[in-house]
Amino acid sequence: MKTPRIAIIGGGIGGLAAAVALRAHGVDVSVHERSAELKEIGAGLRLTPNALKALRALGLENEAMAVGVRMDRSVTRSWRSNGIISTQDTSATRYGASALTIHRADMLDLFRQRLPDQVTSLNAQCTGIEVHEDFAVARFADGSEIEANAVIGADGIHSAVRESLFGADKPRFTGCVCWRGLIPIDRYPHAANASTRWLGPHGHVVSYPVRRGELLNFVAHYDSDAWTEESWTREAERDELLHTYARWNDAVLRMLESAEGYFKWALYDRAPMDAWGKGRATLLGDAAHSMLPYLSQGSSMTLEDACVLAQEVARTPSDLADSLRRYERARMPRTRRAQLGSSARAKENHLASPLARFRRDLQTRWRARFGADRTPDGVSWIYDYDVASL
Repeated sequence: MKTPRIAIIGGGIGGLAAAVALRAHGVDVSVHERSAELKEIGAGLRLTPNALKALRALGLENEAMAVGVRMDRSVTRSWRSNGIISTQDTSATRYGASALTIHRADMLDLFRQRLPDQVTSLNAQCTGIEVHEDFAVARFADGSEIEANAVIGADGIHSAVRESLFGADKPRFTGCVCWRGLIPIDRYPHAANASTRWLGPHGHVVSYPVRRGELLNFVAHYDSDAWTEESWTREAERDELLHTYARWNDAVLRMLESAEGYFKWALYDRAPMDAWGKGRATLLGDAAHSMLPYLSQGSSMTLEDACVLAQEVARTPSDLADSLRRYERARMPRTRRAQLGSSARAKENHLASPLARFRRDLQTRWRARFGADRTPDGVSWIYDYDVASL
């Protein structure tokens, strides 16, 4: 039987993870990235235990732990007093793998090091695809095209592959604006081993260390319709950020003012899709199920996608259309639940009413101590999952 050739559109974490996973099953892959170099925009990632189990299946768990920071516990605090609302156990003892915080660029390097240089084509901006009965074609902005046995769209939230398959979609502005920044850990040393979330009226702030604990990554979210640009690379002014959080506790303010630079973007949401693919083409990661970051599942679900895709292709490499439909059936219910759960969590995190926040915090404490789930946010169904057990 001839080895199938699969073209992956997009050289981010999802595309490269899929390439590594498929090559491990003997599939011939090519990755086509629109940028001039393989790089990740952004800063930090929080990978939950299900993501570490996916990395284990890919043979990269130990390498990831070496460049990231192991997180066995996360803390939720009050915006005003800095008092602890709840703690969450994310240890390997409980879930079979720990949580990990890692710089996006370091994560990308792990996959890049597993792939031969000839696998990846740069400056390859896909403009669309065509799906035929026995093959698929991807076309690029420079006029070139490639033919493969199947095409995987791992080209992010503005996916050209998705648009070719299903037409253009319009994301929904959530009414939330975000800022991010990186802080040398010596400027804020007490946060070196903590994953912390502060919940307040109309917003919340998350911080965690990355790059072996050398840097602290923060993301600050706030309800506002004054900014609607989706770009991750627009620089922002410190004074605007500090003014927005001026009434928050001193620990938050000291952290926010310590960053070397700030970036700002508007947060958009997309509804779960009813289908991911047609024939010999499908979607993966943000192209299929972009979600809000409030359950830390964007990259985590993408890593699971890569593993399941490779498993299904390996089962019936001679019938890729069937393989892709099985992959979609396996993944869509879980990712839909994560998307909807992330949207619901956005509202819970930003309650404006002091009484509503008080009730939420009491319920969070009760769930953590006595609930069947025993997690503050009800996420054991996410963390317990092991993609290798499918």
